[in-house]
Amino acid sequence: MSQIIFSKKNKAFFEEVKEKVEDYFSSKRIGKTGDSKLYLKSILCLALTFTSYLMIMLLPLAGWISLLLCAVIGFSFAGMGFNVMHDGAHGSYSKRKWLNELVSYSLNLMGGNVFIWKHKHNLAHHNFTNIEGMDDDIDIKPWMRTNRNQPRRWFHRYQHIYGLPLYGITYINWVFINDFKNYFAKKVANTPFQKMNFKEHLIFWVSKVLHIALILVLPILKFGLLKTLLGFGVMAFCCGFTLGTIFQLAHVIDETDFPLPEEESNQMEQNWVLHQIATTVNFAPENRVIFWLTGGLNFQIVHHLFPKVSHIHYPAINKLIRESCIARNIKYKEYPTFFGAVRAHVNYLKMIGAN
Repeated sequence: MSQIIFSKKNKAFFEEVKEKVEDYFSSKRIGKTGDSKLYLKSILCLALTFTSYLMIMLLPLAGWISLLLCAVIGFSFAGMGFNVMHDGAHGSYSKRKWLNELVSYSLNLMGGNVFIWKHKHNLAHHNFTNIEGMDDDIDIKPWMRTNRNQPRRWFHRYQHIYGLPLYGITYINWVFINDFKNYFAKKVANTPFQKMNFKEHLIFWVSKVLHIALILVLPILKFGLLKTLLGFGVMAFCCGFTLGTIFQLAHVIDETDFPLPEEESNQMEQNWVLHQIATTVNFAPENRVIFWLTGGLNFQIVHHLFPKVSHIHYPAINKLIRESCIARNIKYKEYPTFFGAVRAHVNYLKMIGAN
């Protein structure tokens, strides 16, 4: 697919929103990046991960306790991705570029690769949200059908049953399959990424080998193959299930659109801003626990419009965007609760899988 072109119409709306956001930061006399609250959360995520790992490897624990700590590592991996890596990779963690780069490499610690992720997420997903063939996040083929632009298989009629458990393989698929597929293909979906220099090639392979050594090889040497695979499976499922569920709630739901460009011109009907609002939803906007745990990804519309702003500012900015949408009669989609969004997601999977 050639380059997507978004409409240039109706730019006044976003100019109004940007002015409100700028006024908010200037009136509060605060920066757009993270603060001590975010740094404390980062320390907690890292400490929880390393402490759990060291306890498993160094202490004589009962089997069930070790498995519980494997689950903790899985959830803390997801939390680190939501809260630390995500802001760092978008350049919103700190005003210091080197610190953003440093914390973004926490993804490599988790087994991923931040160079490829930036192309997959920052470029492909953020620029072409919910556009089939361009947004890799909605491509779970053939196991799931996420929109009407994808072929329907007979087993999709059951995807509302097996869909959420299937998200449990997100981590394994990402770290051990998709990263290598994208690395050798030199593209994400239909979007080629820039040429990797020697440093990025080296980081890719060294971090993959180190991760495999720490998460699989050393445990196998200490506990044996079967116990290691069981613990790894628990960790991977908890991480993958959390990542997959949170990401899908924001875009694959009955309220979002999956528009395609006009065939001849490859132009989208809406401008980029209205496209983001039409293809994205917020959930649980008043739930501080969900906000804290997901790194503000429950305010997904805010994140898509202002990815360079740290998630700690999302609740305040959300109110500004919402009121501008209401004033201009633009549909602003929010689910009041987390489980309400989960229910809507499952209902959507059932509907799109059956028709």
